[in-house]
Amino acid sequence: MTDQYESLLKQAYSNITEKSGDEGRFSVPEAKVYIEGKTTVLENFSDIVSTLRREQDHIMKYFLGELGTAGKIDGNRAIFNGKFDKTQIEGMIDKYTEDYVICSECGKPDTRLVKDGRITTLRCDACGGHRPVRKRKAKASTANQIEEGTEMNVEIQFLSKRGDGVAKVGKYTLYVAGTKPGQNVKVKITRVAGSIAFTQKM
Repeated sequence: MTDQYESLLKQAYSNITEKSGDEGRFSVPEAKVYIEGKTTVLENFSDIVSTLRREQDHIMKYFLGELGTAGKIDGNRAIFNGKFDKTQIEGMIDKYTEDYVICSECGKPDTRLVKDGRITTLRCDACGGHRPVRKRKAKASTANQIEEGTEMNVEIQFLSKRGDGVAKVGKYTLYVAGTKPGQNVKVKITRVAGSIAFTQKM
């Protein structure tokens, strides 16, 4: 009788431990990204949408705004005009998750977006918390605008898949050929496309 009781007790504790561990973990699928001609393809867009539990059109609109480009949903894929690194795509997914999915009170993803007049609120079904969704401030003040012909010093943070150095300045991603991570270089902006800027090392 005692053995049976202990066995049931162990099973009960085991179930409790598994539940609390699983609930605390929220993992968005790793982005599967590749370049196709002059476009960037997010191959597993539908899997990411399913995990985030949001309308695919809402997510796509956010992505296009973050990348400063046009694009479309093609079956399970999202296709963006322009060439973007996997790091950029994953950073954008992380920002969406933080802004529109994760509860700031309990840190869980059991939330939904509720329209209250003109304000969108993130409501949590797990803890009952709610907060207005703050749209990311468009850091596009004239001081932060980058235009063709602008000269500036930048720090190279990582390499693109093509081997170009990449620097971040506000909302802009700058590509600098012939550089390595950690270098500080002076560049001249040669072309701007949305939030992407191409440069010439000086």
